[in-house]
Amino acid sequence: MSSSELAVSVRDVSKTYYIAPEAGRHSTIAETLVHRLRHPFERARKDIFQALTNVSFDINRGEIVGIVGRNGAGKSTLLKILSQITEPTSGEIKLYGRVGSLLEVGTGFHPELTGRENVYLNGAILGMSRTEINRHFDAIVEFAEISKFLDTPVKRYSSGMYVRLAFAVAAHLEPEILIIDEVLAVGDASFQKKCLGKMGDVAKGGRTVLFVSHNMTAVNQLCTQAIMLANGQVVKNGETTQVVTEYLKTGSEAGGEHAWTDANLAPGNDKIRLHAVRVVSRDEVTPEVDIDREISIEVDFWNLLPDNKNLCVNIYLLDAIGTVILSTANTPKSNSLPDDWFEHAHPAGLYRAVCTLPANFLNEGQHHISIYVVSLGPVVVHASALQVVSFNVFDTGAMREAGGTQWDGVVRPRLPWRTRLLQSTDKDVATPATSLTKSG
Repeated sequence: MSSSELAVSVRDVSKTYYIAPEAGRHSTIAETLVHRLRHPFERARKDIFQALTNVSFDINRGEIVGIVGRNGAGKSTLLKILSQITEPTSGEIKLYGRVGSLLEVGTGFHPELTGRENVYLNGAILGMSRTEINRHFDAIVEFAEISKFLDTPVKRYSSGMYVRLAFAVAAHLEPEILIIDEVLAVGDASFQKKCLGKMGDVAKGGRTVLFVSHNMTAVNQLCTQAIMLANGQVVKNGETTQVVTEYLKTGSEAGGEHAWTDANLAPGNDKIRLHAVRVVSRDEVTPEVDIDREISIEVDFWNLLPDNKNLCVNIYLLDAIGTVILSTANTPKSNSLPDDWFEHAHPAGLYRAVCTLPANFLNEGQHHISIYVVSLGPVVVHASALQVVSFNVFDTGAMREAGGTQWDGVVRPRLPWRTRLLQSTDKDVATPATSLTKSG
């Protein structure tokens, strides 16, 4: 592949961090000096953390590439190296063009400067002239939706306003390579949609986008290629749906249940902690579900503070390639049978929220569950676990009579059908006295 086709070339990149153990740290310079005087020949011991190991890949110009992986896989380290925030310990990176990055909320912003001033500051950091920034200034402000607060210091901005302005600057100042981290998750749903559309426009203009996200639906819709990282290494690189399928398959708990026995280590905060997520069918926890049977999804969580109110458990069900099939929550307006607990204060304790899917609803294949526990008014996410449990729906054969192959679609309910003879052209055939019915 010629360099004219390449946007990014990564060869055998590794990143090693040396971490001093807690026992060897001192809170003051005086303590450090005293320790060195008392132990002059002691060698400082350092723990080694290998964030990346021999990572290699190429990205062509105009491609949108998704980078996926669990927390701690090395995604953020890789993006910081690509953004030239830090250098690799070994290996080589070649970037063919100017890079624009959005890795953390407010990266590159000065809190004391106004939104207007930070647009020019960010543009200068990206190597843009004042004339170029002026040409795009109105589009940036319109996209970010912050015109009322343009001359307000950004230290007074909400995290959503930070993200809107930071993304608008990074996307509109025409970098040849645009690097976007999961920071977009801070914005609301409508702004995320607008950002995804803008990234698509950037790629259509011949520029390159690297997109890191845990939102597999967005990765599937936006990216043509994907790279999966695990333990600091590339474990799969190729067509997006194949990479996402592998990512979801290896990430979800295969036994039909994931539990956190220690509340301090469980997903959540000082108000809510997850305890367990499980799939139940025929009164058993199972990863294999008969298509003819109900499926119950149980979510156990600790409520750590008394009188928490309007707690809402959200379940997102994804198919094998990360498409969200359905989302449901235990709010009164979203259920035919309201949840008794929703509008009442929750005493501190362990709770179980259960949602039951009807039999003959999901199609065959692998499914994944994501969980969010939030409070409403305003919405605050207290705990989340993405693609935490998987289960497989299998067919007993009842609906394969006609063709013998799997039916298309993500859901496959048995629906009522009715067939009637409206008019016969054969005088020898008597009209049936009753209509024919079939469920399928």
